[in-house]
Amino acid sequence: MVRIKVRHYLVKNGRGYWQPTPTMRAAGFAARTLGPDGPDAWAQAERLNREWDGHRTAGHRPQLEAADASPEAVEAAIAFPRGSIGEAFQRYTRLAEWRAKASTTRNKIWWPAWRKRIRPYFGDLDPMTVTLEDMSFWRARIAERDGADAAHKAVKVWRALWKVMAAMHYCERGADPSLGLRNAAPQPRHQTWTEGEAVRIVKAAIRQGYGGLAAVVAICWDTQFSPVDARSLRRRHLRIEPAGLWFDVTAEGRAKTGRATIGTVSRRTARLVEAYLAALELDLLEDAFLFRNRSGAPYTEWTLPDDFADVREIAFPGDRRRLMDMRRSGTVEAVAGDATPGAIASKLANSIDTSSKLFKTYSPVDRTVVAGVDQARIRGRRKLRDGNKPGSKV
Repeated sequence: MVRIKVRHYLVKNGRGYWQPTPTMRAAGFAARTLGPDGPDAWAQAERLNREWDGHRTAGHRPQLEAADASPEAVEAAIAFPRGSIGEAFQRYTRLAEWRAKASTTRNKIWWPAWRKRIRPYFGDLDPMTVTLEDMSFWRARIAERDGADAAHKAVKVWRALWKVMAAMHYCERGADPSLGLRNAAPQPRHQTWTEGEAVRIVKAAIRQGYGGLAAVVAICWDTQFSPVDARSLRRRHLRIEPAGLWFDVTAEGRAKTGRATIGTVSRRTARLVEAYLAALELDLLEDAFLFRNRSGAPYTEWTLPDDFADVREIAFPGDRRRLMDMRRSGTVEAVAGDATPGAIASKLANSIDTSSKLFKTYSPVDRTVVAGVDQARIRGRRKLRDGNKPGSKV
């Protein structure tokens, strides 16, 4: 075969790749896989070089990011070839099915996987031209650069997108080349907290003036809410009744999954929350966030972990456990206390019981069921405490 020299083009294992320089990457031009080495790959590389030349001389390439635009609007400004994966994704983001995804799922899983990992490699390609070799190289590069967890999530998003593209007749459903990959999930986190440790974190937060953080930690421990669900609680979710204080998030559901959930708390946590809200001396509107940092601003995905890390260092120097691990800790207690999988699923608002739609249909989320898990956690906590005592029977 005649060898043609093309700028920024290289061959690995018989496949052609367009590799931009760091300056080009900073301008929004990402590396691309071009298929088998040959005339078609050379032509694609030349087209990409022309795009770069046009950007350099006229600056006409669309900006891929815009501070005042939604991700969907930014994506719609990019010109993809007809019949390409990028065009299919643009169409998908205009559907009601895309908007129905939980915002956390879109923003934390789909957009990073698409923008950083799928679009740079495959956005311009016809999905039926992508091969298993391409997918294997792609996944290995992601794992090497960003870690096993990022690679695992990227393949999961690719597979979900392939099904969408098949429904829109861009490809054949059973021809997904990623099915030849072994997409093993990385080892899950296993860290847990004990009740005593959670209490120490709460007390340390109060002593250091982190009243909002103390309330959030106590709520995470009792309700088994994720940190984002706890910090997102608003005045309209709060219920104060003679029977106790609780949180009703059945209308909106969890941030990650959209599933209905209820948060029940202990009397100790209820007193802490009521005292914190009274100290705010604010007449909170229904949409107002309940918990705030020391500046008075509502907690965000950045300020909450930062404050938690500061207090954790005071209470447990050198510890690296996270606030999210309290959700797992409660499940460990509940299982030890003989709570049923269905009840735990109601408490967590997920499919831990593996019966998904049937369980949701015949056992909707109920405050009594959720409160029952709290009692199971107390029983399990006692078992775990007694089992860890010196000289205990095994």
